[in-house]
Formats: sequence, C-alpha cells, structure tokens
Amino acid sequence: MNLGPIDSRLPSSSPRQGDSRSRSGPASGFVWNFFATNRERSGDANSSNNNDLGRRTPKMARLEAVLFVADEPLPIKRLVQLATLADADEAQALIDRLNGAYDASDSTFRIEPVATGVRLLTRREFVYWLDKLHQRQAALKLTPPMLETLAIVAYRQPLTRADLEAVRGVQSAEMLKQLMERELVRIAGEDDSLGRPFLYETTRKFLELYGLQSLDDLPMAERLRRSRTALPSATTDAINSAA
Repeated sequence: MNLGPIDSRLPSSSPRQGDSRSRSGPASGFVWNFFATNRERSGDANSSNNNDLGRRTPKMARLEAVLFVADEPLPIKRLVQLATLADADEAQALIDRLNGAYDASDSTFRIEPVATGVRLLTRREFVYWLDKLHQRQAALKLTPPMLETLAIVAYRQPLTRADLEAVRGVQSAEMLKQLMERELVRIAGEDDSLGRPFLYETTRKFLELYGLQSLDDLPMAERLRRSRTALPSATTDAINSAA
C-alpha cells in the first residue's frame, strides 16, 4: 500500500509566509495549493496550468471539507448527502479531480477507497513524522504471535479456534482475546460442528487499519485465501506487506 495510517491527517492551519493560496469568486471556486513546486517558484510558464489543476469548485470544496473532518471512511451515498451532490457518479468525478489536484501539487493527501467507503489519507512517506505526533505505533503495535494469529484469521475466515490452533500449533485463546479487545477480530457466528464452536473473522476496523477496501485486496489473496493449509509464516509475511 502507498498510504499512511488512517488517522494521520494534518490539522488545518492559518496561512503562513510562503503559502501559495488565493481566492476568487464563488463561481470559479478557490485555489488551494498545499506546496509551491520548483516550477512555480522559478516562474515557469507551466505554473498557470498547475493553478488550474488545483482549483476547487464549490462542490469540490464541500466534498474535500467533509472528508477532511470525517472520523471514518464515508460511503459514497453518505458523501453525496453531506456534500449536497447530485449522485454517486458526480461524487466519484469530483474525487478524481481532487486526486489529480493533489498529484499535481505534490500534496501529502490522497482520497482512497477504504473498507466500505472513501477516506482522505496521507501518503506513506510521511508516516514517520506523523507517528511521532500521534504515537500510533505504540498504541497499535502487534506482537509477532498476535500478528501471526491475525494473518491466519484474515486469510482463512471464518474459522474456529480449533482451526486456528491447528495451523499455529499452539493455544490461541489469549491471542484471539487481545485481537478482539483491539477490535480487529470478532465472533462471526457458530460452526455447525459438534459443540457449535464460535467462528471468528476480521472486522471493518481491520480493513481500515491496513487500508484495504475488501479482503480481496490482501496480498496474494487469490492464492492464500484458497489454500486451507497455508503456513503461518506465509500469511504473516503477506499481511506485513499490507501494513
């Protein structure tokens, strides 16, 4: 994945010296350039094109503002309602235009599909500095046994604790408990086998944390999710690459 943690959003701030921000009338929207590029600083003739790419219409501005303050991924239908847009097609078109503006201005941001909706995310290259601010790594760090357990659940769900322990080779009740406390794993129902043991599966928070739209986005999902005898090391390595 090319994106940072889901809560690594930068707060808005007042204009500072050197910012390249200006306003025009509501009919044409406003220009919001997060960073002045080398071409703009050197007065290159292409800077006017960059300004055009960075221009926000009122609808784009509303959509961007909604995504900036949202605490979780927003379904497209909900985004249409909150930003007062015509329909889902218009919302997607505006998202594409905003992403084009972010790319053109070397912005730290990008709008990406996550879980059942879309979210404004920061790019992966800024994670190091943002983790210092939010201390997310300490709060969300998983031990190797927890990560191994989570990987097996992710690729083989829904599964019983006995299924999990057959792959890991060790008792896993405590690992499941800790993952459930972190809201990464949940009980999905009961198995039809003798005793009707609980079935376990990953949660929506799991998808959000790893920036996945669905389980099909897991690394090597087509091969590993079909294999009922995948080794723990293979699934752990795969989920590590998604982090």
